[in-house]
Amino acid sequence: MQVDEATVRRIARLARIKITDEEAKGLEAELSGILDWVEQLSEVNTDGVEPMTRVVPISLKKRSDVVTDGEKADEIVANAPLSEDDYFVVPKVVE
Repeated sequence: MQVDEATVRRIARLARIKITDEEAKGLEAELSGILDWVEQLSEVNTDGVEPMTRVVPISLKKRSDVVTDGEKADEIVANAPLSEDDYFVVPKVVE
């Protein structure tokens, strides 16, 4: 894919990058080369290849999804300046 100078300038403007005329011409060739390389990737036959998230297969540790209250209410509110029935007591801030 060929990238022209106008496209390079538009990309630079969108990226909020200030470039000179010389830089624009250099970036023209670089971006064209990058996009040509990306087009080459589409030529690779990937039929039957499973998508992967990492190179080395890793299975994550799993734990059972059990809802509990933690059974530590007394320990949690022990250092609170003011508590009532295992809840924090705070001043009213909304009228």
